[in-house]
Amino acid sequence: MSRKIPMLQALNCFEAAARHQSYTHAARELALTQSAVSRQISSLESFLGVQLFQRTRHGVLLTSAGAAYARQIAARLDGLERDTLDTMARQGGGGALQLASVPTFATRWLMPRLASFASEEPDVVVHIDAYTKPFMFADTEYDGALYAGTPEQLARWPGTRATLLMHEEIVPVASPRLLAARSHWQPQHLLALTLLQQSTRPGAWRQWFDAMQVDGEGARYGARYELFSMLAMAAVQGQGVVLLPRMLVEAELARGELRIVCERPLRGQRAYYLITPEAAHEKAALQQFRLWLQGVAA
Repeated sequence: MSRKIPMLQALNCFEAAARHQSYTHAARELALTQSAVSRQISSLESFLGVQLFQRTRHGVLLTSAGAAYARQIAARLDGLERDTLDTMARQGGGGALQLASVPTFATRWLMPRLASFASEEPDVVVHIDAYTKPFMFADTEYDGALYAGTPEQLARWPGTRATLLMHEEIVPVASPRLLAARSHWQPQHLLALTLLQQSTRPGAWRQWFDAMQVDGEGARYGARYELFSMLAMAAVQGQGVVLLPRMLVEAELARGELRIVCERPLRGQRAYYLITPEAAHEKAALQQFRLWLQGVAA
């Protein structure tokens, strides 16, 4: 089958010129003459039947069609380069996975464990980008996504398969210095401490107090932070008590920087999943990664 694909040299010239908004800078980057870049882009425009650049007295400007095509081509060239480097690094063996992940989960739970996957599957390399929201797999190069959400949120991500890894268990944690006044803390005792909040979960403390059957009306609320990592650091520094998923503060608990105030966890509907395209043929490396994830998350 003959594919209707332009020459790679023309695409390289166009991508560089679009990125720099200049034939001159593109030529310098690619070690070509300006006239060679101009010829390649003219041949690409003829191939497409679309004007990609508008020529002006001061240089060139992308047309609306050119800007849209530039975004698409840049992503495809990045993917082609990535696949090429992966093949070169692996000498044709194994495989590579491109994953999207919620940042804190990747940093605090996955990365400390990923070396064990590398030892089990040394021919598979795992690339991870930070991503927090659902997306269309067909529009990306991702093989899968590590996602935190509720069943209702998963239902709004069509065309995907969700593998449950673990439910989120929230516990109150604080610096041992802050808890020195008591040897044993009960849920009602937390009303006397400053309660740090997560800006994306404003009702978390109310839900926890309700689950503990404690009237939280008199609670002393402190600063709001967006990320789990910010909250963990604030708690380590003694700013107050914070509700965090237990598995995201394993390192701080192990080092003694944080302590669980009272062993009264709150388990809600939120959980962590491996999300993959439903209809796609799944590569062997992804199957291996899923089995490993399920094993370490169990």
